[in-house]
Amino acid sequence: MEATIITIMALLFLSFVALGVYVTVKVAKAAKRGVDRTIDQARRTVEDTTLRAKSFGQAGTASELARLRLSLRTSMRATQEALQDGVGEDASLKESLELFHRLSAHGLELDADLKRLEREPDRAWVAGQLPELAARTERITGSADALRRAARERALKFAEDDLSSLSAQIDVEAGALRHWTSPDATPGTPAGTGTGAGASDAATAGGWGQPARPARETGPAAGGEPSAITAPDPRRTAYPWEKSARPETTT
Repeated sequence: MEATIITIMALLFLSFVALGVYVTVKVAKAAKRGVDRTIDQARRTVEDTTLRAKSFGQAGTASELARLRLSLRTSMRATQEALQDGVGEDASLKESLELFHRLSAHGLELDADLKRLEREPDRAWVAGQLPELAARTERITGSADALRRAARERALKFAEDDLSSLSAQIDVEAGALRHWTSPDATPGTPAGTGTGAGASDAATAGGWGQPARPARETGPAAGGEPSAITAPDPRRTAYPWEKSARPETTT
């Protein structure tokens, strides 16, 4: 009996230790991923700042290379963020995201070529390569911009369609709430009291498909005498925005 209890306690202890090790490893990996993302973001920020400084502070070949790299990186990053943010709400963007990944491979290759040319000592040869590099950059950024704009226009179209449908439903509901108004009603005449068959239908159907309300009887046992005006039922449910009635003053 004692051996069984000891075995169970040992198994529980080992289970807690294994669970603690697993949680510790998961937390450490998550922290490492967070640090890596922070480092990558800081590196990209520094590189973008350096490229902006080169594109404005220098002239000639170095400035043009920096401008091409900055244009490429900005377009590709904006497209990636737009597609990744939209794919969670629109599953059809998965194919667009796959196409972008293929395009990103060409973009990375071009960025690496531009980066190598920044260290090339023969500036005359680099200047001769600039037209072809500019054309490649334009093709890649044009494709990325087309994907990004199409995704945004699709999201805006869905939002516009949803807003139009919602507005139509609200208009119908607003018309139902204003049930006392009717095209057949004349000024000074309540809705549903028209002449002919329309009035009969409104009386029998209650105007909106509801049973017609019976006429109020007057006097005791409908004898013709007007009934006394009764105060509202104090037990009715009051709305929170209604003020309590003031008591009448007696003289």
